[in-house]
Amino acid sequence: MELKRGILQDVTSSPKLDRYKIARQLTEKAIKEKKIFSIYGHYPVIRATLRRKGWVEKKFHFLPRVIPNVDDDGAGVTEHKQAEGKENEEVALEKTDDIHDVMSRLVKNEVPYLLWTIKRDVIDYHSLNCDQMLNHYGKTASFTTKIGLCVNMRSLPWYVQANPDSFFPRCYGLCTESEKQEFLDDFRRTAASSILKWVVSQQHCSGSQPHGRGEAGGPGSGHRKVPENAESKLMGLSGQLVDTACKVCQAYLGRLEHEDIDVSEDTSEDLTEDEWKDLTEQYYSLIHGDAFISNSRNHLSQCQALLNKITSVNPQTEIDGLRNIWIIKPAAKSRGRDIVCMNRVEEILELVAADHLPAKDNKWVVQKYIETPLLIYDTKFDIRQWFLVTDWNPLTIWFYKESYLRFSTQRFSLENLDSAIHLCNNSIQKHLKNDKDRSPLLPYHNMWTSTRFREYLQKRGRGTVWASVIYPSMKRAITNTMRVAQDHVEPRKNSFELYGADFILGRDFQPWLIEINSSPTMHASTPVTAQLCAQVQEDTIKVVVDRKVDRNCDIGNFELLWRQPAVELPPFHGSDLCVEGVSVKRTKKHMPPISNVTFSSSLLNIQPLKVRCPSAMPRPALGPPQMALQQDLKVKDAKVLACTLPVPIKRAAERSCKVQSANAESGGRTELPTCHFQHIDSKTPKTGLTKAESHRHSEANSLSVHPLLSVLPRVKTVEGALFQPPKPPGLPRGPPAPCLVCLGLTATQPGLQTLPLLLRHGAAGRPLRGPGRRPGRRHMDPITLRTED
Repeated sequence: MELKRGILQDVTSSPKLDRYKIARQLTEKAIKEKKIFSIYGHYPVIRATLRRKGWVEKKFHFLPRVIPNVDDDGAGVTEHKQAEGKENEEVALEKTDDIHDVMSRLVKNEVPYLLWTIKRDVIDYHSLNCDQMLNHYGKTASFTTKIGLCVNMRSLPWYVQANPDSFFPRCYGLCTESEKQEFLDDFRRTAASSILKWVVSQQHCSGSQPHGRGEAGGPGSGHRKVPENAESKLMGLSGQLVDTACKVCQAYLGRLEHEDIDVSEDTSEDLTEDEWKDLTEQYYSLIHGDAFISNSRNHLSQCQALLNKITSVNPQTEIDGLRNIWIIKPAAKSRGRDIVCMNRVEEILELVAADHLPAKDNKWVVQKYIETPLLIYDTKFDIRQWFLVTDWNPLTIWFYKESYLRFSTQRFSLENLDSAIHLCNNSIQKHLKNDKDRSPLLPYHNMWTSTRFREYLQKRGRGTVWASVIYPSMKRAITNTMRVAQDHVEPRKNSFELYGADFILGRDFQPWLIEINSSPTMHASTPVTAQLCAQVQEDTIKVVVDRKVDRNCDIGNFELLWRQPAVELPPFHGSDLCVEGVSVKRTKKHMPPISNVTFSSSLLNIQPLKVRCPSAMPRPALGPPQMALQQDLKVKDAKVLACTLPVPIKRAAERSCKVQSANAESGGRTELPTCHFQHIDSKTPKTGLTKAESHRHSEANSLSVHPLLSVLPRVKTVEGALFQPPKPPGLPRGPPAPCLVCLGLTATQPGLQTLPLLLRHGAAGRPLRGPGRRPGRRHMDPITLRTED
């Protein structure tokens, strides 16, 4: 409220000061600093906190006017509130609201850089800019829905070296027949172990089941020991029931040790459906006090030994209790809607089968109910714990140090499976009245802060349990769950989300994760939530807004729980690959060599090709060739050497041109005429010269040549024209080197000879084009070479 007080002081001290001018100045500063926000939902604390930090609200154009502003704290949401101020309100507050309204109108065309909504679907987060913050992530159903959390917990051992059964009650989705069968097997196995527990408890209990720390029991938390004088009124069960239950437990332990791998289904000793049905009915009678087992002490040692083995491999043996109670939840609903508790398997399956919905929509989840919870004054409670995720890659989790407890309005009892007793959701308990038999030491609003709970533990002599067991175990459960869900969430940068996790404590103070809620309620429904919910929202703004500017700023009660280590990549200095040598290409058919073709020694004196990787060597720019290349093209020696081409030269079928040959007796071999060079100053005529015909240019198109060497990327003529003829038709594709073919010499003047050349640029793998030529045309241009003495 500091900003509001400052505005109020300016308005009252300077009556003539234009409020529009103040709003204009504050708005321009907010726009410059990118401090524009939008809110959809009842978040007065967020609005007030951002305004104190100089942010200006841009209101959604589709927002109803029922959203209260800062002055409506604790007043609730009025559905038909139309006027911006009432006549009985103070004038100063009206002026303050007017200023915020003016500022909102000034930024109506600006981009909001912080969006806080109650639901993610309100905003199309894919269309947001990278610098716009949003308080939601996409695709979080993997841990914020009951079915998503149920499925993903099974994958925990692949991500973390932890057992999900140590902090998450086992859960099954009843969507398919296979999942229903898995649940049925678990129910039967739990019933068998409960029979063993009954036998052991009859010998070690007097009255009720042992209490944990004086508060873990309570009426109905266990079973009643059968009085001796009442056995005559109850149905007696034979010891064969215990033997059958021991057989089932031994088979369960054997499967855990993989002893059933080599056992075929035909030879397995599993119970038949009729035997299972008989065992289940006898179990119901035993647990509900309608029957007893005579001479149960004869099986005590065997039952105790099996229970010890089961407890060593199953960490949920303690919370299973005796009554085999399961809680059935709709997979995608929240706030405790349509949740029921049942202890008969046939009733559970009938409930699911009665919902005639498609398989994809018929998503029910059944979870093992914690039958031995920690009780405070014989009343069940759960813990709402907040945590904040500011990044998914790398995963960054912030854990809130404060939490609060929610009590049931009824005393705890397993005799009654009413949801009012076993569900602590405030959305359910707020509609109920506190039971008259409940302890008066409990708060009337049914909430405690975690600080008050620590004081309670301190008075009970368990002051260190919170710091040593409860708090670190909740942190570990949240970390493991988020690491499993990391691959499923859409990791949008510059987003964040506050979650609310619900835990129930066992009698050993071990926290059990029940569910994780997105968009946890922030309504000030009780004095506890009025304090803590406002505090966690302010601290969230500190982490996601203030910490972006100052890493060492105050972050309230948040502490960094987990930040995924960054993966260090090896240093990259660029590739420096080098290939040396001359490219070689295998011919399709061996042909005799062609003789009587000679070239200058300077053209034959070529160094081996050295090619560097394109990423390590710059691409040569197009332009005039270098001087060194021009020097290589000059003939410096009058000696004439013979050059033999490695492949035959084929004649095109569509051409009727003929090549004059000195060797007409070659028998099917096409030979080129002998070419000689002579000195410019030489007066002696050379023999063996063949004049070029008038159709020499067109004849070049009929030749299919092979690359000689990967040299001469471009040749410049005497006139300065860059000669780069395109690739003739019929040449094979690939990376061949440039070709040089001698077609004859024609003396144009004394000392000068013209040598038609056919070149192709092999380094780039594309035909070259000479000046003034159109693409796609085949040309033969003469290149004049000058010999020197």
